[in-house]
Amino acid sequence: MYALVDYGVARGAGCLRRYFVSVGRVMANSKYEYVRKFEQSDTCLPNTWIVVRLDGKCFHRFSESHGFEKPNDLRCLSLMTNSAQCVMKEFSDIVLAYGQSDEYSFVLRRDTTLYSRRASKLISTMSSHFASSFVFHWSKFFPISPLLYPPTFDGRVVLYPTSANLRDYLSWRQADCHINNLYNTCFWALVHDGMTNTDAVKQLKGTLSSDKNELLFSRFNINYNNIPPVYRKGTTLIWSSQKETVRSKDCSRRAIRSRHDKDMLPGKDSRECN
Repeated sequence: MYALVDYGVARGAGCLRRYFVSVGRVMANSKYEYVRKFEQSDTCLPNTWIVVRLDGKCFHRFSESHGFEKPNDLRCLSLMTNSAQCVMKEFSDIVLAYGQSDEYSFVLRRDTTLYSRRASKLISTMSSHFASSFVFHWSKFFPISPLLYPPTFDGRVVLYPTSANLRDYLSWRQADCHINNLYNTCFWALVHDGMTNTDAVKQLKGTLSSDKNELLFSRFNINYNNIPPVYRKGTTLIWSSQKETVRSKDCSRRAIRSRHDKDMLPGKDSRECN
């Protein structure tokens, strides 16, 4: 707590500022400062790829409460991507982001020193910025559907020492996108056709990707490979340079490019993933 001392008007506000700074320094070195020793270091290892993955918490309930279209709601996927772009613009050390369903993974430069590579700072700032962007831009993507309650996103930090490890991580997330989307496409096709949720789960239990593809084609005349890539492969965000003319001079600026056709599984047909 600051103590007020009458320095006189002649000595001016500068003296007061110097006094407050002096008192603040004394207080910072008070007997209570020992509590800082309880803080644990969570600095990420150097020379490793840092991946921050954000996931929606209880998004199944959130999607039901807000009447999301099944099996996919393009409005929500677009809002997720828009929120991810906001995060990338805020943290330029992110070199790539990959999203599907209610999650987004952000890859930071291997040599980044953002927040001194502290995991807790990276998670907290990125998750809060993503969530606030999601809420702030909600009305743009859901103009006639009010936001009933704020969504929550949890986060985690994972380190990958090699580029091969990072590529395998992204392949894993894209394989997860395919597996979940293929199942959900079959499940909701059966439900929309009049089957109960319980019976749909029973019918799909134990089926492989080939079985699900055959079900969609033979019963619903749906070729899974013709479903838009944004649903089957997710969304990849990367930085790209764009040229623009400013006062008769060509200048380049960074822009975020969105891709839905990027395949993280080279040489593999998506139908091979079970």
